Amino acid sequence: MKSITIAVKDMTRSFRSAFALVFMFIIPLLVTGMFYLMFGNVKEESQSTIAATKVVIVNLDQGNAQTGNLGQTLMDSLNTEQLAEIMEVSTATDAAEARRMVDAQQAGVAIIIPADFSASMAENGATTEIEFYQDPTLTLGPQIVRSVLNQFIDNYAGIKLLAGAAVKKVESGAISSDSINSIIEDYLALSESSFDPQTLIVQRTLDGKAEQNPLTSIIGPIMAGMMIFYAFFTGVNTANSILKEAEEGTLPRLFTTPTSHAEILRGKFLSVGLTVLVQVAVLILAARLIFNIRWGSLPMLLLVSLGIICCAATCGIMICSLMKNTKQSGIIFGGLLTVTGMIGMINIFTGNPQSAPLGIVPLFTPQGWAARAMLGTMSGQSAAEVLPYVLGLFVLSVVFFIIGVWRFQKRYA
Repeated sequence: MKSITIAVKDMTRSFRSAFALVFMFIIPLLVTGMFYLMFGNVKEESQSTIAATKVVIVNLDQGNAQTGNLGQTLMDSLNTEQLAEIMEVSTATDAAEARRMVDAQQAGVAIIIPADFSASMAENGATTEIEFYQDPTLTLGPQIVRSVLNQFIDNYAGIKLLAGAAVKKVESGAISSDSINSIIEDYLALSESSFDPQTLIVQRTLDGKAEQNPLTSIIGPIMAGMMIFYAFFTGVNTANSILKEAEEGTLPRLFTTPTSHAEILRGKFLSVGLTVLVQVAVLILAARLIFNIRWGSLPMLLLVSLGIICCAATCGIMICSLMKNTKQSGIIFGGLLTVTGMIGMINIFTGNPQSAPLGIVPLFTPQGWAARAMLGTMSGQSAAEVLPYVLGLFVLSVVFFIIGVWRFQKRYA
């Protein structure tokens, strides 16, 4: 229990330091925020926006006693809020006027529903045509409108088959003629509920996966890199308090108390791990809330985060155990961690988070293993692909911890 008391005391002192707070939280979020502002318009620029096509509809349908006015039903189906982002619908009473509007580029498409549209749906063998008149200078917009129209017409083709079957039932006395309208209405209701305009335009990448937000794909790896980069700084800086207390005489006086050396060191080591844990947890949560960064599967995120915390904390303990004083550790703090951190982040800052360039070079640093594990989780890689890097983090943690404990115990035996 004394080791926990020592750990809490050291953590409290760390979080009272403005320097420590800046390095733990402010700088990682500030750097990511700068990139966020720099690339803030990437999403809007990279995603092609398709303006709604102006569509003028002329309904000349005279209706039918059995099917009702299907032309009006079709016009109402096209002029819905659900399709407002795809087409801007207006109506006209004259076919010639509708064509003139297209010719004058006041509309992109004119849809002219013939007078016998409903009747043709009720009579076997009868055919009719809906006139689709478009501006020849437009391509994508009219194609989308035609796709929507074809989807509805396919549903109405089903009406014709249904009406024909219903008439036969009436002739055989199986149903009354009055029930045909209700059958057709039920069919229309079912077909409209199954219509999904979102299936008309789906942006996909070459491998068939839905396209991701480009801004998130840029900012996410940068935030992960900053978190890892500064987690290792925190590990060394927190462990450096052991050397600082030794120079100030606080640690030798603590060793004169009844508390064993092992328990004192255990408390010091625990404070390093808990400090890094708080840092990583706060940065992950803050990045999610501020930048809407998606970290991937929660179980994998927790496992990878634990590996990063253990590796950063034990790396700090090992480095400080090899230093004689705070002057030496300061040089390491500003030099070695910067170099290894930049090597570990090579893939992030070159835009290739998972592989080339420089292949396995980042894996010569603990930060490189941490980056591969975190980026794999964020990109949705399988557990089999991410776990080797997580295992590497834990193996490095064990090695760092053994070296650090051995050196400190030898020094303060």
